[in-house]
Amino acid sequence: MKREDDQQLWDLLGQASEPKLSPFFARNVVRAIRQRSRPFESLRSWLSVRKLVPIAGVAVAVVAAILALHQPAIHKSSDSTPDVIAQIDPQDYDVVADLDELLVTDESSLWDDDTQTL
Repeated sequence: MKREDDQQLWDLLGQASEPKLSPFFARNVVRAIRQRSRPFESLRSWLSVRKLVPIAGVAVAVVAAILALHQPAIHKSSDSTPDVIAQIDPQDYDVVADLDELLVTDESSLWDDDTQTL
């Protein structure tokens, strides 16, 4: 823009006072930039060892208290019926023994078959 284009604007700008800068302007700008919070600054302050150790201690204490107080009630009386395994008839023991022997021979024959195919 030339001075001849808008004489009134240039006259008005000539009458305006010049801004006065403080001698400490650069120092104040740098201080403001340093004080501006960074995006992870608050997260880093929460993750400091000084805060994490007590928080972890409280969390462990709460979990331990919950586990200590939450014990399932076990109601076993001597009058209750015995387990199913204890109700096997004596004559069934021979059948169970035969089944055990059959399983052992079946497992060993399985290994024998695999070695023959190699």
